[in-house]
Amino acid sequence: MSETVTTPLIIAVPSKGRLQENAAKFFARAGLTVAQGRGARDYRGTIQEMPGVEIAFLSASEIVSQLASGNVHMGVTGEDLVRETVADADARMELLQPLGFGHANVVVAVPQAWIDVKTMADLEDVAASYRARRGERMRVATKYIHLTQRYFAKTGVTDYRIVESLGATEGAPAAGQAELIVDITTTGATLRANALKILDDGVMLESQANLVASVKADWNEGSKKLARSLLARIAAEEDARTSREVRARIPYSATMYAQQAEELFKARAIFGTGSEVVTLVCPVERTPALADWLIMQGAKHVTVTALDYVFSAVNPLYEKLAKRIG
Repeated sequence: MSETVTTPLIIAVPSKGRLQENAAKFFARAGLTVAQGRGARDYRGTIQEMPGVEIAFLSASEIVSQLASGNVHMGVTGEDLVRETVADADARMELLQPLGFGHANVVVAVPQAWIDVKTMADLEDVAASYRARRGERMRVATKYIHLTQRYFAKTGVTDYRIVESLGATEGAPAAGQAELIVDITTTGATLRANALKILDDGVMLESQANLVASVKADWNEGSKKLARSLLARIAAEEDARTSREVRARIPYSATMYAQQAEELFKARAIFGTGSEVVTLVCPVERTPALADWLIMQGAKHVTVTALDYVFSAVNPLYEKLAKRIG
């Protein structure tokens, strides 16, 4: 963009580690280069291809608080932090798009020795028995206090108390600090190493990194315009990565076949069709079936091509944002 925007669009990204690397790769796929000021110690940066966009490098917890307060327009952070940290997260933020990295589940895990305890309903029975025998509530060690309270209430488990975990949560039962835990895990290996098992219905949240927008930020015309352009690039790359261009020469009316392909395979004739040539964009997983179908309609050859970007008049990510910010 050539014009000067007085109020920048501020995007918060993780300041270090694997999350920062993955966030940079996410933007790079959309042709957006995140540059970090004067080096790794500079906590402000830019997107080289979009003057007017400012990058704020923050810790994961800071990103959530800055989104909630409206000090940044967008941020890359985990859904687990959003749900745990901000009680009214849906009123303050909009999760625009999952990013495909930072996967982890928030789970309820109990000792493997509890062979008869497999579900949250079983856990309520254990809690009642524990209270009757010991005269005190069963202890749950966790850093995810609010998520735990909401999930336990939803599943009808009431007779417990939370012990806030300040260290390695998975070690709390063995250390005698708690009877069970709520923690985050990627593979479950650490839980198994500590003789713990996840309840059958104990996955409280399947989390991953998300592109999150703040509803409370100052969304002026300049920042909206920048957001529209940035989200158009992101949506175009996502569409291209999950689609393929399919071309074939078919007897008779290509337009008729294009309409049928849309109904049968969710393909889109987004380019003009000649009298015999049909050009479609199709979801990757449906492409082989579409090619077979086109051959059955009389095509001698079907070509399939990977795409770089698919820009559309309707920008689904910005439409999602616009509904919230007006």
